[in-house]
Amino acid sequence: MKNFEYLLLETNSGIFKGVDYKELTSQLNRLGGAGWEVVSTVSLTANGQTTSLLTTLKRELSA
Repeated sequence: MKNFEYLLLETNSGIFKGVDYKELTSQLNRLGGAGWEVVSTVSLTANGQTTSLLTTLKRELSA
């Protein structure tokens, strides 16, 4: 049976600038290189505007 560990990555946006997708891409590429795989991403909103993204990642634990 495979065993996994999980990581939650919260990406906050500035009130007027939004999410920095270039920085998010850089973070995800770095984590992907360390064996992490994105499972899901959820946008968190307030007053109809995205305030942050919550990304769940997993990677297999070595035996």
